[in-house]
Amino acid sequence: MYTGEKVRLRAYRMEDAPKAQAYINDPEIKRLLGGAPFPLTLNDEEKYIASLSAHNSSTYSFAIETLSDSHYIGGCGLNRLDWKNRVAEIGIFIGDKSYWNHGYGTDALKVLLRFVFEQLNMNKVSLQVLSFNERAQKVYHRLGFQVEGRLRQERYTDGAYHDMIVMGLLREEYEEKKDL
Repeated sequence: MYTGEKVRLRAYRMEDAPKAQAYINDPEIKRLLGGAPFPLTLNDEEKYIASLSAHNSSTYSFAIETLSDSHYIGGCGLNRLDWKNRVAEIGIFIGDKSYWNHGYGTDALKVLLRFVFEQLNMNKVSLQVLSFNERAQKVYHRLGFQVEGRLRQERYTDGAYHDMIVMGLLREEYEEKKDL
């Protein structure tokens, strides 16, 4: 487990499946993640959790839980690892909306970045965020991420096409910001 000031990142457990299913099926969360509009079944979520393995060499997922009461509130992880070039693509979501805007996502992201740079020895972290998700972009900027590009009209959501913003954080930028 990896611990921050408010959260810890831990392995998913099968008992997380019902909450994970509810979180990912929430229309607002689904919209922010740009996912397919189809509902995820409990069986789908259980299969996903059962498939997770520390022996996978390109993706790793963590459940995010609060330190105060060990409440599962979301997830984050490495969506793609490029070991040769030392680049990791990450993703994060806080599914329990009562924890939005209270620093839990920021803390989880700090813990994930510490893991990526200090444990896995990556040189760069990248991510993609929908152009209308300004709250997430503010957090990423505050932690040192730079805009690297824009994938025009990459996602169709709510009857319109939206751009994906590609952002990156280099190891030296992380080192400058990690104690803030």
